[in-house]
Amino acid sequence: MSEKILAPSLLAYDNCRISEGIKIIENFPAKWIHIDVMDGMFVPGIAFGQIAVADMRKLTNLFLDVHLMVQNPECLIQSFADAGADMLTFHCESSANVEKIIGSVKSFGLPVGIAINPETPVSAIEKYLRKVDVALVMSVHPGKCGQEFLPSAVEKIGQLEAVREKFNLGFKISVDGGINRETMRIASSAGADIFVSGKAFFENPEQFRSMAYPDGDT
Repeated sequence: MSEKILAPSLLAYDNCRISEGIKIIENFPAKWIHIDVMDGMFVPGIAFGQIAVADMRKLTNLFLDVHLMVQNPECLIQSFADAGADMLTFHCESSANVEKIIGSVKSFGLPVGIAINPETPVSAIEKYLRKVDVALVMSVHPGKCGQEFLPSAVEKIGQLEAVREKFNLGFKISVDGGINRETMRIASSAGADIFVSGKAFFENPEQFRSMAYPDGDT
């Protein structure tokens, strides 16, 4: 689990110049693009629907890491799989059908991630960790760019790493929000593998260059 993956978030870039944002990511040693899908209900904002993901798929061969910050994500799995997502991550808080969602995503041949909000303990997803490919720790409150990293995320990353090691599980640990050079170092030391960075990345991609060694696969 030593490979580190940087997944820049396009939500932090000018939405009128998405193709330019993708080129910036392609010119950097990051093999993933993080795409936040927001429905205005699970989180206040609205962003990136299926058409946007399909258009991004036409622009790049990079791994499209699609993060469903939506209510009832089970209703959207097929449409985002068809749009070209390479992985779908959903929030455990967003539906009572967690097992069904995991199975549905896998039925399309895609890896699946499960995310927890800052208020949600690791124990809420522990029973699913044998079945998912990624466990995502939100280190900010979801739905808005530019927030500061919440230190409580470090403890959760450590708890996930302990579970992974104890039971010899294969899931990767992702952290999303407030990721810059320093917080990436802290989260990496705790056991994180995937780092979602928005504002800090696009303001200064070079700060990450010596720290990211992405493999592009789950």
